Order: sequence, then structure tokens, then C-alpha cells
Amino acid sequence: MSSPGPETLERRLGVADGFLLVISNVVGVGIFTTPGIVAGLVASPAAYLSVWLAGGLFALLGARAYADLGAALPRAGGEYLYLREAWGPAMGFLAGWTSFVAGFSGAIAASAVGFAAYLARLVPSLELAGIDLGPLGALSGEALLALALLWMVTAAHLAGFRSGRVVQNGLAVACAATVVALTVAGLVWGRAAMGASVGATVEATATAPGAADAGSWLLALIPVLFTYSGWNAAVYVAEELKRPARSLRLGLLAGTLAVIALYLGLNLFFVKTLGLAGMASVVEVGDRAASAAFGGLGPRLLDPVILLALASSVSAMLVAAPRVYLAMARDGLAPDLLRAASARTGVPARSVLAQALWSTVLVVTATFEQLILYTGFAVVLFAGLAAAGLFRLNRRGDLPRPTVAGRLCAAVFAAGCLLLVVNSIVESPGPTGAGALLILAGLPVYRFFRGRGGGLSARRPSWPSDPPSR
Repeated sequence: MSSPGPETLERRLGVADGFLLVISNVVGVGIFTTPGIVAGLVASPAAYLSVWLAGGLFALLGARAYADLGAALPRAGGEYLYLREAWGPAMGFLAGWTSFVAGFSGAIAASAVGFAAYLARLVPSLELAGIDLGPLGALSGEALLALALLWMVTAAHLAGFRSGRVVQNGLAVACAATVVALTVAGLVWGRAAMGASVGATVEATATAPGAADAGSWLLALIPVLFTYSGWNAAVYVAEELKRPARSLRLGLLAGTLAVIALYLGLNLFFVKTLGLAGMASVVEVGDRAASAAFGGLGPRLLDPVILLALASSVSAMLVAAPRVYLAMARDGLAPDLLRAASARTGVPARSVLAQALWSTVLVVTATFEQLILYTGFAVVLFAGLAAAGLFRLNRRGDLPRPTVAGRLCAAVFAAGCLLLVVNSIVESPGPTGAGALLILAGLPVYRFFRGRGGGLSARRPSWPSDPPSR
């Protein structure tokens, strides 16, 4: 086996790794909190479940388009690489900039803080004294717990490929298994505990207040789509996948289908247990459903599921995000020290460390919520541009012509993303405008790196020789 060079990543991952990365990157605390928002916007259980199915199918369209992109460009970088190739280095840089400043970093910080909150609830005796940082303010005990999780997972990934893989896949399997167990037990327990009253509740909520028109259904789709975000996780490790075309297609599509099944099962449990009236506008739907099904034991059964989901999500993002910065550094659009994988471990250790450090800053300053709010639309924007890039690259002759099914999936997905971005501008002009300014703030940084000779043309490959297989 050849050892990796300074800028190469070995092909050591398989279909299962990509599959589990998708699951762990998608399933988080959102599935236990978003249902209350959705329930307040639809008129019947059937409409409610159809929104979750539609959101999953939309994510599946994106996964199909990304499978084509990843098969043609099997290198690290994800959207950065696809946008750079299709729309030029400036667009690619803005996607990578947003990922570092807010997208991945804010999500990592939010998941770590959420983990600390649920751990403190599950183990009330676990109390950490805060730390006074002087002029910077105070760091709470929960923030310290969040940082402990963040750096424990970071240490596992820095230690080497094998340890990081064990942690990542182990957390993903545990997360999926506990979600399935909770869903099955909840459905069975709920039927045994409530019997006919469940059916009565569902019937009653079939005419619950809420707009039955298509506009409200589409409005309900927006939080659902954000709850599905992360379906593209496998493309970030495309450079490390054996047989990348096959592995990406199977990993992305099977992973997204598995998440759809998990989400539909959980939502069926919520509806059968609470009914729409009991869910509408409730933030902690998961808590309420678990309490209804399992009594006082419910929250204590739910908390470990959420803790595993959050820890798994932190780990998945610490796998995916550093590959973006590695690819940017190869192109001269990020500091040179990020361009190399560790000669000892084969892991992009410096990029992992940079991601963890910036996420730490967001935890300490508690600014991650604002960043996520402002740049949420950018996730949809860049994904849509990446899918549309399939047609641009094909027209230039840079990619093989996608199949009819591939072109249809990419077109529908790109059009859907455009509608969601327009809706974000119309419905939330303030946060969307602030997010646009934050993204555009990356342009001076881009010009700085271009001035140093960075930024390859969209037609020139941005990677070294093909990574070795094993």
C-alpha cells in the first residue's frame, strides 16, 4: 500500500461509510422539534405526513444530482468543487467561505450546545461551574460540556483514520438503532396504552385548524427541508471512496431513503400519540410524545436518542467540513497549511483543527444561532446552483451527458431550490439580507487569495494526481 502524499487522501472508505455519514449528518434534534411548526400549518394527519414524504423525495432528487456530480468529479470539496468547476472560482470560494464561517461551524456549535443541554437534563447531578473570562464574559457549565464533546470528537478524528472511522460509524449506527427502537416501542406502547382513543384523536385532528390551501402546505415544506439538510454528506469524502461512482450513488440514495423511513416512522408515532392538535406550535414535540407514550419515563428514554443524534452529527460534520478547506487550500484559496493531509494518519488534520477552533469561538461567543439564521438560505442556494451546474458542465463538454433521469432530477431540484430562495427573500428579507451581506463579505478575502496567485480557472483541475487505492 502506498502512503499518502502531502496533498492526497487514500481511497479507504466504502458504501457503508457514505451511507452512515448521510444518516448521522441529517438526523439531529430538528426531527424532535420541527414537527410542531409543521403541524400548525396543515389541516390533517395525511397532509402532515405528505409534507414529510415530499421533503424526503426532494432531498432524494438532490442526492441523485449530487451522485452524478460526484461520480464525474470524485474529489474532496463538495459544493466548493462543483461550483468552482461550473460557475468559477469566486462562486466556489463563497460556498466554502460560508461553510467555514457559518454553515458547518454554526451547526457544529449548535449541536454541541444542544448535546450539553440534554446531557444536563438527563444527568441533573452533572453540574460544572462556569468560568469567568473577564472582559469576554462568562463561560457557562453547559458551554464547557459542549466544548468537551467537541474536542473529544475532534481528538478521535485527529488520532487517525481508524479511530475517527470507528467513532463516526459507531455513533451513526447507535443513533439509527435508538431512533428505530423508540419509534417501534412508541407505536406499540401507544396503541396498547390508548387503544381507540388514538383513532379518535386522529379523526378529530383531521379537521384541526390550519390552512388547507397549497400555500400553507408549501410553507410547511420549508422547515421540513431544513430538517432533511445534510443528505449530501457523502460527497465531501468522494476522494476517499473506493469505486467512487458506485459508492456515492449507493451511499447518497440509500442514506437518504433510510432517513426518509426514520422520519416518517417518528412522525407517525407523533401523530398517533398526540394528534395534530397536541403537536401544533409545540417546540418539544418529541418530549410530549414520549411522555404520552411512556409516562414519566418518556423524557429519560428520549434524551439518550437525542444525545446520540447530536454527537453523531458533530462527528459527521467534522469529517465533511475539513475536506472543503483542504480542496480550497489546494487551489490557493485558503491558507497553505490546510492543503496537506497528515503524513502519519492520512487525515486532513490541520483542517479538522481549524474547524474545531472556529466552532469553539462560536460556542464561547454564543453567535452560532444568528449565523445559522442569517445563512440558512445559502444552503439551499448553493445546492441548487450545484445541481444546475450539471447542465453547464455538460454543455461545455467537461462532464459526460447525464441520463434522462439524472437531468430530470437535477432540473426539478434546482427549480425547487430557486423557489425556496425567492420565498426566503420575500418572507424573511431582513435575515436573508444580513446573510447575503455575510456571504459577500467573503469577496475581499477571495481577492486577497487571488492576489497571492490563488483561484484556478473553472476549466483547470484543482486536484493532484489520482489518490491511491488500497
